[in-house]
Amino acid sequence: MMGGSVPSVIPGADVTEPGRPIAPSRVRSDIAHNARVWNYWLGGGDNYPVDRAVGDRVTGMYPSIGEVARADRAFLGRVVRHLAGDAGIGQFLDIGTGLPTADNTHEVAQHTAPDARVVYVDNDPIVLAHARSLLSSSPEGATEYIEADARDPEHILRAAGQTLDLRRPVAVMMLGILNFVLDTDEARGIVTKLMDALPSGSHLVLTHPTLELGGEGNEAAMRFWNENATPPITARSRFEFASFLDGLDILEPGIVSCSRWRAGPAGRTPEVAQFGAVGRKP
Repeated sequence: MMGGSVPSVIPGADVTEPGRPIAPSRVRSDIAHNARVWNYWLGGGDNYPVDRAVGDRVTGMYPSIGEVARADRAFLGRVVRHLAGDAGIGQFLDIGTGLPTADNTHEVAQHTAPDARVVYVDNDPIVLAHARSLLSSSPEGATEYIEADARDPEHILRAAGQTLDLRRPVAVMMLGILNFVLDTDEARGIVTKLMDALPSGSHLVLTHPTLELGGEGNEAAMRFWNENATPPITARSRFEFASFLDGLDILEPGIVSCSRWRAGPAGRTPEVAQFGAVGRKP
């Protein structure tokens, strides 16, 4: 799906100086890492043998994981097209960016609204190495990359404010990122700090794995992941997921499998075990 869309960059190459590697302590090829395994499931080439080995083991236990990855990516495209178009949102804060692939947030947003401004946030050195491909922009718009941890919303907001006007509505994208914050209260606090700092009309876009939408083997696969890869992950219930959207107006069709969020006639698209929802700050 994404094999030809990412430049050929050796994992770990520094974004500011091509060919200069990041310190070895920052990039480990001896343990599977989420961004690289996700890249593998999407058909990319920016991964190590250990990522492919763990990815294959997870797929063996939970065969639909590749469908989850593709559905999550397609959800991003539908949401961003809606927000940049119908909702008139011109600013996006994409936290937990992951490795670049086809139809990144800025590409989708600026196709609809050329003057859209997008800030990407991640703390993975592998993602940092590829950030150059996230910084392309339409002449009218802007893109920026911030190296920061999702657990530090104050820093994210300060840095994002250099590119985005935080007095105007912003769409906060948190796709498959809160599942790496294992404490639900901490995860809820991160969301609250981000949304409290933004004005009315801002949106929150979430996806999150769950055990409530089927997917035989999902629980065992997560347990295997936590024993053999990094960072550790957790699933959440619909009730827990809904708590991240407290105080927001949830757009139709509400909290659904991300594969079914405005994806056409109900029932024709198979569910995947990943919640998706969009909330608007009143």
